[in-house]
Amino acid sequence: MKAVNFSVDFESRPEVMPFFDEQTNTFSYVVKDPFSQACAIVDSVMEIDYPSGRLSLRGADEIIRYIRYHSLELQWIIETHVHADHLSAAPYLQQQLGGKIGIGNKITDVQDSFGKIFNAGTEFSRDGSQFDQLFSDGDEYLVGNMVCHAIHTPGHTPACMVHVMGDAAFVGDTLFMPDGGTARADFPGGDARTLYRSIQRVLTLPDNVRLFICHDYMPNGRKAEYQTTVGDERRLNIHVGKQVDEDSFVKMREKRDATLGMPRLILPSLQINMRAGHLPPAEDNGTSYLKLPLNQL
Repeated sequence: MKAVNFSVDFESRPEVMPFFDEQTNTFSYVVKDPFSQACAIVDSVMEIDYPSGRLSLRGADEIIRYIRYHSLELQWIIETHVHADHLSAAPYLQQQLGGKIGIGNKITDVQDSFGKIFNAGTEFSRDGSQFDQLFSDGDEYLVGNMVCHAIHTPGHTPACMVHVMGDAAFVGDTLFMPDGGTARADFPGGDARTLYRSIQRVLTLPDNVRLFICHDYMPNGRKAEYQTTVGDERRLNIHVGKQVDEDSFVKMREKRDATLGMPRLILPSLQINMRAGHLPPAEDNGTSYLKLPLNQL
């Protein structure tokens, strides 16, 4: 297991504002540098009514209003991975507020896999060029004066990354709240053993690092929650807590994944998110279309 090669800056404690999309159980975040008005957005959502094919930017507009009301300067729009359960609003947010769109550099693996599944033509580049920044494991970047770190955490998807901003880590789908466990690892390019090892890297961070999750499915009917800590995950997570060993995790994860259906929005989500949130090119009537590949997933 490759160790995390940086020290957490506990003097940098960003202000984190969550935004919850009930349709997809997704948390998006505005993360403000404690030393300036600079901020980042993590894992934005564009809503879709699948039966009608109508898109909505209601959630993104709420984030825009918040940033403008607080006179923040958007510098980064971070995608922790190519989401299979919601559409990204990154291009719209960039158009309205500026900033750079960033994702892990293994996006090229995802683009190659799903470019084939959707039979995307030569107009679809598979080199990650739709994004402004491709992060590698260990990369550093700034949000204002706050140093941020990218940790490659494959397993759920090949391109998953955890972003540590000050004392806060945004874990995407690598971990859920302790009573929610971990994400599935059966998508193309996913792997349960790889996921376990990625989680162990995250759990080497100090106990009091704040963890912000991307999804909460409210087990046992509790209210939605979005923040935990490394220490709580290490002690209480139902899938990896209390030093669960790798083989036991893999057996559990693979057995559980075999019972799961595909996410409701996986087909529209992947076609758009592999393009950094852009729609497929419009056809000669000016309309963009999404494909429904049969018997592929």
